[in-house]
Amino acid sequence: MMNNEQSDIKRYGITRRWADVVVFGSVAYFVEVPDDPQLSAEDQFHQVLAQVDSRLELVGSDRKRLLQVMIYLPDPSDLLLFNQIWDQWVPQGFPPSRACVHASLAAPGYRVELVITAAVGSD
Repeated sequence: MMNNEQSDIKRYGITRRWADVVVFGSVAYFVEVPDDPQLSAEDQFHQVLAQVDSRLELVGSDRKRLLQVMIYLPDPSDLLLFNQIWDQWVPQGFPPSRACVHASLAAPGYRVELVITAAVGSD
């Protein structure tokens, strides 16, 4: 973790262009794309959700504390498969607010991008 001069904002994984996670108060904000865009769509979906789990753990959160997820899929025909994997991943009774958008992504191999907002800290 690295903090800048604003001590109430915490940034993890800082690069010149972005931070892997930004936490303000009790809310974390982050974006995930699959680490390996060469994988099949199914494998990318599993991989990106595992990455979300890791980021949530980093900031003291978990799937039950997801507030909102924005899903970007470049191929709308992937939605059925994504939803099947998603439904197994999201804990029953704890779904976040969610939107799914058909959009081109920055790199042609990516099959999904997620924008995450999650509560941090204890219940």
